Amino acid sequence: MSSSVTTAATTDSPISDAVADAAASDPFAGLNAQQRSAVEHDSGLAPQAVRPLLIIAGAGSGKTNTLAHRVARLVINGADPQRIMLLSFSRRAAQEMERRAGQVLSRVLKTQGRAGGLQITSLPWAGTFHSIGARLLREYAGRIGLEPSFTIHDRGDSEDMLGLVRHELGFSNSHKRFPMKGTCLAIYSRVVNSQDSLAAVLQSIFPWCAEWEQQLNALFAAYVDAKQAQNVLDYDDLLLFWAELAADAELGVEVGARFDYILVDEYQDTNRLQAAILTGMKPDGRGVCVVGDDAQAIYSFRGATVRNILDFPQQFSQAATVVTLDRNYRSTQAILDASNAVISAALERYAKNLWTDRSGAGKPQLVVISDEAQQAQWVLNKVLEHREGGLALKSQAVLFRAASHSAALELELVRRNIPYVKFGGLKFLEASHVKDLLAILRFAQNPSGRLAGFRSVQLIAGIGPATAAKILDSISAAADPLAAIEAFQAPSSVAAAWSDFVALYRALRAEPVWPADIELARDWYQPQLERLHEDAEVRAQDITQLAQLAGAYGSRERFLTEITLDPPQATSDRSGPPLRDEDYLILSTIHSSKGQEWQSVHLLNVVDGCIPSDLSTGSNGDIEEERRLLYVAMTRARQHLHLVVPQRFYIKQQSAGGDRHVYANRTRFITNAMLTHFEQSVWSSAEQAEQRTAMPDSVRMLVRERARKAWSKVA
Repeated sequence: MSSSVTTAATTDSPISDAVADAAASDPFAGLNAQQRSAVEHDSGLAPQAVRPLLIIAGAGSGKTNTLAHRVARLVINGADPQRIMLLSFSRRAAQEMERRAGQVLSRVLKTQGRAGGLQITSLPWAGTFHSIGARLLREYAGRIGLEPSFTIHDRGDSEDMLGLVRHELGFSNSHKRFPMKGTCLAIYSRVVNSQDSLAAVLQSIFPWCAEWEQQLNALFAAYVDAKQAQNVLDYDDLLLFWAELAADAELGVEVGARFDYILVDEYQDTNRLQAAILTGMKPDGRGVCVVGDDAQAIYSFRGATVRNILDFPQQFSQAATVVTLDRNYRSTQAILDASNAVISAALERYAKNLWTDRSGAGKPQLVVISDEAQQAQWVLNKVLEHREGGLALKSQAVLFRAASHSAALELELVRRNIPYVKFGGLKFLEASHVKDLLAILRFAQNPSGRLAGFRSVQLIAGIGPATAAKILDSISAAADPLAAIEAFQAPSSVAAAWSDFVALYRALRAEPVWPADIELARDWYQPQLERLHEDAEVRAQDITQLAQLAGAYGSRERFLTEITLDPPQATSDRSGPPLRDEDYLILSTIHSSKGQEWQSVHLLNVVDGCIPSDLSTGSNGDIEEERRLLYVAMTRARQHLHLVVPQRFYIKQQSAGGDRHVYANRTRFITNAMLTHFEQSVWSSAEQAEQRTAMPDSVRMLVRERARKAWSKVA
């Protein structure tokens, strides 16, 4: 998923004073009828009798609240929290679920007049698919051919390893353009997660790489061999190995029997591999509950498939119960009417019509603008107007289909000195200094990991790739990695620095003392940081943040696993100046905005070619996802929604023709029949209006006269 977007507090179903009083006797009094139906599904039955449940949760319908109450209800009915698996797409979401479930149970204790007894301190098996997969694989490592000490590569490390293998196979010397390492990893990942053949993936997603099918197949086979030889797994392996574990006739049953209930959030964002994990662990679907919204399935580029949620009722041997949440607690009815109209044209969906009892400030605006420069001016005029009306900048967002679409707006923001934050920048684990420190720890944890070792030893001044390769070769050939490092004769020019590194490595390879280990590595790395980076002081803040985070994990192995699978934001993830201001405007791609909400939302470039993107119209499936993308953007708004339609906008091309301006029509997803749901207007700047009115009459008459003469000559 991308950086999480900071907003005002997200609203789920609110609890009024009256509801709070009712909750004193009934902890589920704050739920509406549909939410309660989902929470009470097969309540009181034994786990093996609980039918699979699909909760279709419309935007802003309180899905998190419902799922948390579902967990609480299970515990109230006697379920063991140790036997509940809760899968979400971020650790923060899982922690929020624990917190809310704990609040419900706390109210139950008060209702029953008990100070102790029924309680939930934690859900030990709550987390992301990847983090839970990593835990299970460590437990079953010896039984599935893995070493328990395996380390996990993030996307950057996986790209680097694939690049090395690519070079070793001679594909970097090809006379024709062989795909770069990033493209190769994308192809590999798509094949693994979609469970499609390499040929099918190349034909449908990467047609320009189809001629390299045979070489790519050899590359991926060598890549898998390299990972196994170095005892490392990548992100995709965590799902792949788990799916294979679940599919095994003996182990799958054993793992599935460990859990009475499996609950999955955001099920519309799962891929085929994740669906296979679910069916492998619970073939009959008993005790399975998934929550999602097919109308918000927008991540096919990551391998997710909307088919998982559409086909869920028939996915198991036991038919699933479907409960729909259609009451919205976020947006006004006018915004919902427009959003419902857009998604109602979808070719295949779960029928629902979002409704609310919240009053609003009129219909969403659909504004036609002459070009992108005018679009930027109009949007910021409206943003400042809302600000003067009491809406903080942080409660407003400008959304766009692609990051490049905000270029003109950002120039106007700078010109007007309006602070802003744009999401989608550098991620924490992509920062070189963070990767350096983690490489040191990974190398100590797993000496077979050549990438971590290669990066670590080259931090020493005077040691380059050739010497680093010799060091790693000596480790690979030795039975004792530490003995090999201690015996290595470094060049005399780096003898002292090498000795310091050996001392560090010896300490880290000894019985780990956590989190003291990260302090040892940090102390050794600080001089390297100052030598390598001019802005060492700023980067040191990220290292400090990393060290502080380390204290929350019980071991080095757990820390390295979790920090890779669920990285935090960097202190440098946002530009400096906006954070020095009391307020700032939010800029975000639509994909990064999912799950967020703002009082006011502006959506740029609501035209064909942008929404839908001209790169995403190759099939009905692509177009339908673009429709859902518009729907997601519209349903982020609470009070005000503004859709802007520039008639002329600038696109950057890679072809020899260069960049150009293009003209486009309003998006095809807003048909003429839907226009009744919008307040329509046309806007031009004061400067343009003044130019038109200031045109001399003589000029107007001259133009008219020329037009008449042109036709008189023809006659």
